[in-house]
Amino acid sequence: MKVPSPGESITEVEIAEWLVQDGDYVEKDQAIAEVDSDKATLELPAEMSGVITLKAEEGDAVEVGAVVCLIDTSAKAPEGNRKKDKAPKTEEKAAPAPKVEAPAAKTYASGTPSPAAKKILDEKGMTASQVTGTGRDGRVTKEDAVQAQPSMGTPGPGTRGESRTKLSMLRRKVAERLVEAKNTTAMLTTFNEVNMQPIFDLRKQYKEDFKAKHGVSLGFMSFFTLAVVRALEMYPAVNSMIDGKEMLTFDYKDISIAVSGPKGLMVPVIRNAENLSFRGVESEVKRLAIRARDGKITVDEMTGGTFTISNGGVFGSMLSTPIINPPQSGILGMHNIVQRPVAIDGQVVIAPIMFVALSYDHRIIDGKESVGFLVAVKEALEDPINLLMNGDPKKALEM
Repeated sequence: MKVPSPGESITEVEIAEWLVQDGDYVEKDQAIAEVDSDKATLELPAEMSGVITLKAEEGDAVEVGAVVCLIDTSAKAPEGNRKKDKAPKTEEKAAPAPKVEAPAAKTYASGTPSPAAKKILDEKGMTASQVTGTGRDGRVTKEDAVQAQPSMGTPGPGTRGESRTKLSMLRRKVAERLVEAKNTTAMLTTFNEVNMQPIFDLRKQYKEDFKAKHGVSLGFMSFFTLAVVRALEMYPAVNSMIDGKEMLTFDYKDISIAVSGPKGLMVPVIRNAENLSFRGVESEVKRLAIRARDGKITVDEMTGGTFTISNGGVFGSMLSTPIINPPQSGILGMHNIVQRPVAIDGQVVIAPIMFVALSYDHRIIDGKESVGFLVAVKEALEDPINLLMNGDPKKALEM
């Protein structure tokens, strides 16, 4: 079996994990390995049934088209067709470093601590030999123990093990892209806050009917995605990217959604979000999230995108400065929703407030456009009935 191409621009993959052992009998289409590319982790299915011979080790980088295993198709399936379980890996625990005691500044043959001093030293994880006693014959007094400080180079009483794990190809690529974004863009971030009460009210009124009709929940992502689509129409520079000495502006809105998968951050794309309804966005978000969670997301589903939305609020983030997903020029950061006191119509009320952040490439997006874009998002989220639903929420949610 040769390594298939997971995408047009990918020339090399890494064997992340063999799911079978050398000499196992495998069935056709059985997943035999997980391979990492710089964009995703994919399963490698057996092309035929037979006894497998592995030709690459876990962690090996292999070129697309290279032979990674042989399958003897003439071998007969074992009785009962029982496949061997892959031997579980055993974790090697690093042995704790030996406790090193700093040498005493001065020792005395009879320099033992008083009971009170010993209790204090025990609480500090120190011994009497580390303290200069000022009592008779060098005895360590309670005052000596109180004043004593462990050496900065003295290990504490806990374990001091460490482990080393090789970064996956996907994780290394993410790291490279984040550094690239910081080094090659003039990135700035602008902030605002959104009163989420209107969306809370809509979801409370319609979420049960919405789920019963469409089979998906009415979440926040549809409101934010459609608010972003509207703002991109108003400020097309945010839906652009630099291509050499030119600015490339898109008339479509492919919205990348940052999601956390088992192998790290993944950014699947909602294509032509400008053509989707609330149901369409929620269905696509659910589909892509499930595929990312199950490790079935493809490179094509994560390629492209003209703007990104990242929801750090699901992890409890209050405020952050999201990093642009190159070559895009803008990313919207969502955060957690907290009940805060705010002034509305001259009155202080408690409302569910979310801080939002827009990081943008200042090379092609000016401050006026970036602030205007984020204000447009805020306006749509605070008045969704008029600005996102054409004044008819029931009709908008039934589509």
